[in-house]
Amino acid sequence: MGPAGGEARPGRFFGVYLLYCLNPRHRGRVYVGFTINPARRVQQHNAGRKKGGAWRTSGRGPWEMVLIVHGFPSAVAALRFEWAWQHPQASRRLAHVGPRLRGEASFAFHLRVLAHMLRTPPWARLPLTLRWLRADFRQDLCPPPPPHVPLAFGPLPPRASAPRRRVSPLVDTEKERDHDTEAFCTLCACVLQDEEGPLCCPHADCSLRAHVICLAEEFLQEEPGQLLPLEGQCPGCKNSLLWGDLIWLCRMGTEEEEEDLELEEVRGGSGASFLTPPHLLGCL
Repeated sequence: MGPAGGEARPGRFFGVYLLYCLNPRHRGRVYVGFTINPARRVQQHNAGRKKGGAWRTSGRGPWEMVLIVHGFPSAVAALRFEWAWQHPQASRRLAHVGPRLRGEASFAFHLRVLAHMLRTPPWARLPLTLRWLRADFRQDLCPPPPPHVPLAFGPLPPRASAPRRRVSPLVDTEKERDHDTEAFCTLCACVLQDEEGPLCCPHADCSLRAHVICLAEEFLQEEPGQLLPLEGQCPGCKNSLLWGDLIWLCRMGTEEEEEDLELEEVRGGSGASFLTPPHLLGCL
């Protein structure tokens, strides 16, 4: 299996968080946002709009980031999740979630929406982690998260640096440097192009290298009709693998932090959810 929910994964970080207002005048208000750096983002919210915070949180602090959902495969996937969490009444995927009840606190309502989102496609098939940053705010979700979504507690561990992609032990190092040498997919026996980023089994004694689509089809044999695998058995070493871990390993060393930072600053500075419209995020 891959990294546990409490461990820091290398590679890019995309999270959707829930803020809780501790100001007695506004106590109980909440705010949902997207971030690539939770510690910096909560500081911006508490510093005000001129320091990068959102207009909805500016001047109403202090705010506490009480939970964050992370493990999204891309910024767009996280932004889709953020938009639907902010606007459950407008999301066709959340039509089964009732509106906020009379007397229901905003915090409780947002947790109820989150609980259903984690059980609703496409989010139910993403390799997400639900992290409670403040244990005193923790509540059990109903319905509970899927089995593959771990619960984690406390601040995020320091992010590990992204090492170079592992080279199969069966591939000679010198030949790997030779551009004329071709590597082949373990499953379809076709050539692996460098730009495709083949999926490799993380177990040191396994030589699996495969196209993303080939391994996805292999994993989905037990789930015909699904498009995104959750986990499966490695065709090489027969160990159980989480699909999300394989994707993370494939993307190591391809960070684009500056682009992510610009995206967060543009959206966060305005604090306007309309900067993430449905036509950009897909049909939600």
